[in-house]
Amino acid sequence: MSHKRVTKRKAIVAAGGVAALGAAAILLPQANASQDSGSGNTASVKTLKAGNASDLASQLQKMLGDTFAGSYYDAAAKQLVVNVANVSGDQNGVVEQAKRAGAKVREVDNSTAELKAAAQTLKAKATIPGTSWAVDPKTNKLLVTADSTVTGGKWNRIESTVKSLGSGMATIRKSSGALKPLVSGGDAIFGGGARCSLGFNVKAGDGSAAFLTAGHCGVAAKQWSDSQNGQPIATVDQATFPGNGDFALVKYDDPNTQAPSEVNTGQQTVAISQAAEATVGTQVLRMGSTTGLHDGQVLGLDATVNYPEGTVTGLIQTNVCAEPGDSGGSLFTQDGQAVGLTSGGSGDCTAGGETFFQPVTTALAAVGATLGDGGAGNAGGAGNAGGAAGNAGGAAGNGGAVDQNGDGIDDQTGEPIQGAGAAGNGGAVDQNGDGIDDQTGQPIQGGGAAGNGGAVDQNGDGIDDQTGQPIQGGGAAGNGNADGGVNETGKGQNQTGNGQNQTGNGGHQAGNGQEDGSGVTQSH
Repeated sequence: MSHKRVTKRKAIVAAGGVAALGAAAILLPQANASQDSGSGNTASVKTLKAGNASDLASQLQKMLGDTFAGSYYDAAAKQLVVNVANVSGDQNGVVEQAKRAGAKVREVDNSTAELKAAAQTLKAKATIPGTSWAVDPKTNKLLVTADSTVTGGKWNRIESTVKSLGSGMATIRKSSGALKPLVSGGDAIFGGGARCSLGFNVKAGDGSAAFLTAGHCGVAAKQWSDSQNGQPIATVDQATFPGNGDFALVKYDDPNTQAPSEVNTGQQTVAISQAAEATVGTQVLRMGSTTGLHDGQVLGLDATVNYPEGTVTGLIQTNVCAEPGDSGGSLFTQDGQAVGLTSGGSGDCTAGGETFFQPVTTALAAVGATLGDGGAGNAGGAGNAGGAAGNAGGAAGNGGAVDQNGDGIDDQTGEPIQGAGAAGNGGAVDQNGDGIDDQTGQPIQGGGAAGNGGAVDQNGDGIDDQTGQPIQGGGAAGNGNADGGVNETGKGQNQTGNGQNQTGNGGHQAGNGQEDGSGVTQSH
């Protein structure tokens, strides 16, 4: 086989039946999360898309501090539910700020610290192959699972440990099948007799093209090919498994390899705009070389899984099915956010099952990589608007959406503006400096604001001169949200170029990006 330059994301190949699954799974996501009947503040609860809810959850976790006890997305109501504990001493009114931000706030019994302590007890007393536990914010408990291999004395041990935590701290259930990493022999990416799936193309810290896959694939073989018995095209640079994660960075051998951040589902190509934290209750899609495209929901976070090969921590638990050979494959959202890498699970895609994923954000931070082959920014095509305006937005300067009336809504798309904050008279206003938009009651996202409020960065070092905190998002001195990221044609093309990734690696070109705003482009 000749040494290939990968010009499309080739290693994730649609298996039989993917064509039928692709459009339905991506364009018609299910909304089957249950609503919670906890104490509410319905008058101020905002309707949010899943990606926006995930962003808000991350901000509120930082703002609430020790009071934060988890969150989840109610897909049926399209609301973010935030758990709070120990709120009696809430001197700073952060809970009220969370309500003003648009979250449904629910007071619960178990704090994050108490749930973590319970997980430590399970680790010390019941680390048994075939068991797992994760935080379930819907029940405010640990969800403990034992597979079919946990019987007799091992079952008695895990069950008694769960009972010792108290009835309000954890629940235990049995699952069919056996927990295992999902490696197989077959077709996709091959190494040392093993078959795995490519997760996401990334830019390594040294600027070279690379991809993420499962760590147990990375320790199984050093070199990987894109065809069975073919010549190697990539070499493992870093791999973690078992232990604090299940991820590997694999660098392409050909320095001229072009590796765009996108997922090819067979009939459609989903452009990946950014990495995102998982939120319980959100709908997710999984692509793998054995079973193709499947969807489901996030069930739990910070999961510990006791594989026969060893214990892995910090995973995402889902009800998405997977089978051997799907390991390393991508977990993502319909609007192009990278969420996870397939680790392992139990069951199959006939009878159903559960699968655990390595968070992409953690993997990227650990290996020092960024999404895409350009490395600069997350602008461009995917996003909720399908083009340059929308969730990705333009860069600093003139970029981003258009908000002539300053109501925080993109005048072209009708979507809330995330990222490019407000210079001059437009965008967010924060007169009291509490990080909450005085007009909307929502936390201010993005950098901000020369002029009427938000962050101030006179020296351009990315640090807010008032708070000493790093500024998140694009800073907007100058013309604010004028016209840099304007999507004039609705086809994902940045007409002026001011909000475009200057390296050419962040934004889609004309014609890429659906006019329906789905963030899905047709494969060519």
